[in-house]
Amino acid sequence: MKPGKSTIRPVHVLIVDDHPMTRAGLAHMINHQPDMIVSGEAESAAQALAALEANEPDLMLVDITMPGKGGLELIKDIKAMRPGLPVLVVSMHDESLYADRVLRAGARGYISKHEGGEKLMGAIRHVLSGKIYVSETMSAHILEIFSGGHTTPNRSSIESLSDREFEVFQLMGQGLSARQIAERLHLSGKTIDAHRSKIKDKLKMKTSAELIAFAARWNADQSVTKEKEEQK
Repeated sequence: MKPGKSTIRPVHVLIVDDHPMTRAGLAHMINHQPDMIVSGEAESAAQALAALEANEPDLMLVDITMPGKGGLELIKDIKAMRPGLPVLVVSMHDESLYADRVLRAGARGYISKHEGGEKLMGAIRHVLSGKIYVSETMSAHILEIFSGGHTTPNRSSIESLSDREFEVFQLMGQGLSARQIAERLHLSGKTIDAHRSKIKDKLKMKTSAELIAFAARWNADQSVTKEKEEQK
């Protein structure tokens, strides 16, 4: 052994994101840390679960939106397979809509992609130390929810959707039909119809056409927000 060479195993990180450039950027930052290494990459939930078994990572970085199964369901699968494995969500989506969802799904933190590398590494180390990471604003919001100061009736209509309903709502906004959503989520058509009915009730929409139009507008607004964040 060479003098001064560390024998401590570096932290192995698995990156899950469907954008190659994002994965490359994250890998570059992590591999330049003296005590970390990227042990694997995946662009879908299916690849992520296979890589989880093959790489035995110490931390997973997961995006929310991916082809096929989404990030929320993937996090639940990860927690079922490896309950103690910390997951940090790195996403462009609105933190106020997703942070509490990913924490309830089992993730240990949420950070926006537009945050700088220093903040990202700080979030990674925060999560690796056993703590939960969200922004200061979101932390106050979550504490308010758990303290009872922010009750369910006051939550926005979108936030009232379950994770699965929220996923169906997103896909509706992307223009997918009930059959296409069923195929994407590997569910039956009747199950999707039941979800759509519950979503319509929760969002107080009178017709399916009204619901689809609302979902499309919401999805368009999210896309505009994402483009603005990417341009920063």
